[in-house]
Amino acid sequence: MTAPSSDDAEGPLSSLSMPPSALPSPWPTSPVLLTDRYELTMLAAALADGTADRDSVFEVFARRLPHGRRYGVLAGTGRLLDALADFRFGDDELEALRAQGVDDPRLLDHLAGFEFTGDIDGYAEGDFYFPGSPVLTVRAPFGQAVLLETLALSVLNHDSAIASAAARMVGAACGRPCIEMGSRRTHEEAAVAAARAAMLVGFSATSNLAAGARYGVPTAGTSAHAFTLLHDDEAAAFRAQIDTLGVGTTLLVDTYDTEQGIRTAVEVAGPKLGAVRLDSGDLTIEARRARELLDSLGATSTKVIVTSDLDEYAIAALAAAPVDGYGVGTSLVTGSGAPTVGMVYKLVERDGIPVAKTSEGKRSVGGRKYAVRRHDPDGTAAAEVVSSAPLVAGEHDRDLLVPLVRGGRLVEEKGPAEALRAAAEHHRQVRDTLPDEAWSLTRGEPVIDTVTA
Repeated sequence: MTAPSSDDAEGPLSSLSMPPSALPSPWPTSPVLLTDRYELTMLAAALADGTADRDSVFEVFARRLPHGRRYGVLAGTGRLLDALADFRFGDDELEALRAQGVDDPRLLDHLAGFEFTGDIDGYAEGDFYFPGSPVLTVRAPFGQAVLLETLALSVLNHDSAIASAAARMVGAACGRPCIEMGSRRTHEEAAVAAARAAMLVGFSATSNLAAGARYGVPTAGTSAHAFTLLHDDEAAAFRAQIDTLGVGTTLLVDTYDTEQGIRTAVEVAGPKLGAVRLDSGDLTIEARRARELLDSLGATSTKVIVTSDLDEYAIAALAAAPVDGYGVGTSLVTGSGAPTVGMVYKLVERDGIPVAKTSEGKRSVGGRKYAVRRHDPDGTAAAEVVSSAPLVAGEHDRDLLVPLVRGGRLVEEKGPAEALRAAAEHHRQVRDTLPDEAWSLTRGEPVIDTVTA
C-alpha cells in the first residue's frame, strides 16, 4: 500500500473560509476550568513555599505508540493555542472554585491575576511523531506552566488519537474520499474536535455542522432509514428527497431490499442520480451487485458510497470493490478505533537544571530537547534525532520544533479555519516523506527510529 497522493486531498480545505465574526467560539466552557484539581493543589503549595516562580520547562511526549502502530499524527495544537488566549480566571471561574472548596486566599489572588507570559515551542500541527518526540515544550514559571498540563494533554491526546486513526483510513482508501460521521457516537464537543482532526489528515467532509461553522470545512449528509420508513413506500421517500435536493443527492437504498431499492432510485431520479449508499450486508458483494445493476440501468455515473462501522481494515478490504467513497463513524471516534496515544506532560528542567523521573517503566530524560528529522538524499525520512543539546540541521535534516508562543503571545495569529488549513497543508507535505512501509496496516515497529543524541 502506498501513501495517498497529496493531490487527492487538496480540495476540501484549500478554498473554504469564514469571516472571523461568523465563527462561534470553539470553547463553550472556560478553558481554565478544564483542569484537574491537583494542578491547583501543586500551585497552592508552590506559592506557599516560594517555588512557584522557578523557571520551568515542561515537555509533552509519548513514551510509545499504540501497539503495532508505525507512526502518530500530532493534532490539536491549534485548538490548544485558541484556548490559551482565553485562559483567564474571571469572577465566575473563581466563584466556581470557591463552590468546590478552593478557599486558599493566596491561591485565589494568584489566579485572579493569572496571565501566561511564557514561551511555547512544538512540532507543526499535522506532523508525524514517534516515541520520545518532544511535540510541545512549555517554558514559564512553574506557577504558570503547571496550570496548562490538563488542558494540553486532553486536547493533544484526543485529537492526535483521532488524526492518527484517520490518517490510516485515508491511506487505506487510496485516494477515494472519506467522510467523517461519528457525531452520534461520542460527546458533543468531542465530535467537533474529531471532525477537525479527521479533516486535517485528508477526510473530504464531515457530517458535523458545528465543525463546518467553526472551521469552514465541507459538511455532507444524506437521509437515514427513518426517512424511508416515514413514507408509505420507498419511491415516495426518494421522490421527496430528490425534489428537495436534486438528482445529485445520495439515496439510501437498503432499507428493505437493496436491489429493488436501487431500481426504484434510478426509476425516480433517472440515470443521473448522484449516488447510492449501502449500509448493511457484505459490502464487497453488495457494492459489486450495486455497480452492475446501476450500469445495467444506464446509471453509469452514479457513485456507490458505503458505510457501516468501517475502519481502516474494512476500507482496505474494499480496495478492489467498485466503491467510490466511505462514511466513517464509530471506529474513528471511539477508543477501539482510535486508541489513546498516551502523551504525558513532564517537568524536564528547573532554573536551568535538568530533572528527570527514574521510576521503573516511566523514566524520563532531563533537559529541554531539540529535534530534527533526518532524510535520505531522495527525501525519505530515515530517523528522528532528539537531544538535550542544540542540534545543527544537516543538508537533509528538518528542524521539527517551531516557535508557537513568545512572552505569552502567539507568534502567528490565525483564525480557527486558517489554522486548520495550514495544518492540513503541512500534513500533506510531510506524509509523502515517510517510507512506504508506514502505510502497511500490519502491526509493526515505528517506521522511524528515535535516536537520542
